[in-house]
Amino acid sequence: MQAKQKPLSDITVLDLSRVLAGPYCSMMLGDLGADVIKVERPRVGDDTRHWGPPEAGGEAAYYLCVNRNKRSLTVNLKNPEGQTLIRKLARQSDVVIENYMVGTLQRLGLGYDDLRRENPAIIYCSITGFGQEGPYKDQPGYDFMIQGMGGVMSFTGAPEGPPMKVGVAIVDITTGMFACSAILAALRHREKTGQGQYIDMALLDSVVAWLANVGSNYLVSGALPKRFGNAHPNIVPYQPFLTQDGTYIALAVGNDLQWQKFCELAGLTGLANDPRYATNPERVRNRDALIPQVAQAMLQKPADEWLAELGKLKIPCGPINTFDKVFSDPQLLFRGMLAEVPHPTAGTVKMVASPMKLSQTPCDINRHPPLLGEHTEEILQERCGLTTGEIETLRQKGVI
Repeated sequence: MQAKQKPLSDITVLDLSRVLAGPYCSMMLGDLGADVIKVERPRVGDDTRHWGPPEAGGEAAYYLCVNRNKRSLTVNLKNPEGQTLIRKLARQSDVVIENYMVGTLQRLGLGYDDLRRENPAIIYCSITGFGQEGPYKDQPGYDFMIQGMGGVMSFTGAPEGPPMKVGVAIVDITTGMFACSAILAALRHREKTGQGQYIDMALLDSVVAWLANVGSNYLVSGALPKRFGNAHPNIVPYQPFLTQDGTYIALAVGNDLQWQKFCELAGLTGLANDPRYATNPERVRNRDALIPQVAQAMLQKPADEWLAELGKLKIPCGPINTFDKVFSDPQLLFRGMLAEVPHPTAGTVKMVASPMKLSQTPCDINRHPPLLGEHTEEILQERCGLTTGEIETLRQKGVI
């Protein structure tokens, strides 16, 4: 698939962000064909380059996971000549992404108002902990603390356990995905009107939007959500169960017909039409009495037998895999979710591929996660018209 056939092959993204939320967003845009210019600090680069081990070819695995399909340019944004370079690049860019503290880039002459004077059609996306306005706007925001502030840690984990975060930086990832959606919508608006615009993304806003049914349960009922561990607040039975061979499986009985089929399979026919359990609302109300009976029945067969028999009946279930099993799963391999990407210092790097499966414009990994400043000279010649001598002078002055 040629780059010109990609949905965003005519879009240039000037990515001033670092760590996770912004880079995740720009990676998604790069997967869709955008030319992503990743701007990094000279000699230091993105913080995540140093967040190892593990590492591959001198690059931290953390950095590698969100920086494919980009080019790396090193620029000192505190240097006036560096700021001039960014303004030149903004003139030829469609999108700017940044996640500096509120007011930082404005003080450097690189805020939205500054860059839209260079390019009125620019789409400028700022990602911060709390947004550009409000009582918390000047406070730093990190995924872990925002999981706490957004309520996630209050309902995650064992019922009697301590506050518990989600094992992946879900706030950053969610914000990056929302930011990508907002940028695509802004590009569509610009296509129709010629107008650029400013996008204000906040981690706290994003995690509250992510609360979905749990947040809605509270807003409708006024009751604080309880911790259910691995169980579900609105569906029963919907949790892991131990089987005869000491292995847990995830059982997800999503409707009353599945419940009746499960009861017949599990030898619990007396429960299928019991008024206390016949409907999901009643199963939720009576979970404390029901779950021990289901748990006892699940101990009568080994995991593989349960998975096979439940699968035949189309009752949702699955193994609880460790990563070695995840990344060798035949379904994921068939779907092309594991990629081996050539890399200049590591030889090859294994990466998770894009989950976006477009029939006419599939996502590819056309660029490895770049080395620090790998494309500095290339970008400055191509986009700013600088000569080799001019680039060397900037390097000697510490601008790049």
